[in-house]
Amino acid sequence: MIKNIFQKIKTSNIQKTIKLSHKSTKFFGNQETIFDKIIRKEIPSKIVYEDDLCLAFRDISPQAPTHILLIPKKKENLSQLQNAQEKDKELLGHLMLKVGDIARQEGIAESGYRVVINDGPNGQQSVDHVHLHILGGIQMLWPPGCPAKSYSATKN
Repeated sequence: MIKNIFQKIKTSNIQKTIKLSHKSTKFFGNQETIFDKIIRKEIPSKIVYEDDLCLAFRDISPQAPTHILLIPKKKENLSQLQNAQEKDKELLGHLMLKVGDIARQEGIAESGYRVVINDGPNGQQSVDHVHLHILGGIQMLWPPGCPAKSYSATKN
């Protein structure tokens, strides 16, 4: 019972923090982001896949045993998914195909996994650069948004 009370308080505090942090979030289109620095290898990341069009790396705050971020290397018009245009369909299709390849590579394809795209402040998009979250290695909860424990980097 006490554990449930603390969980409710913790969940409430997390939700308030998220709401406050995203109230002031403003998206500026094509300004520099941390992902640009990761693409240029100016800051370290644990890359799991890379080709000419995209880069996949482990999330630094994983929400599942496997939590990979997949980003397009080209950001023009793709700071948010809602800005995608007809000319971006091949790149976006490529990203979706790579999700399956990465899931197989990570050993989560057969058991299942979740792909998430957060778009804009109300969608909880944290970086102004389209990115796909590939989450797996655990039974996912439904509906999304249920509190999940933080997973330390379980994979190298």
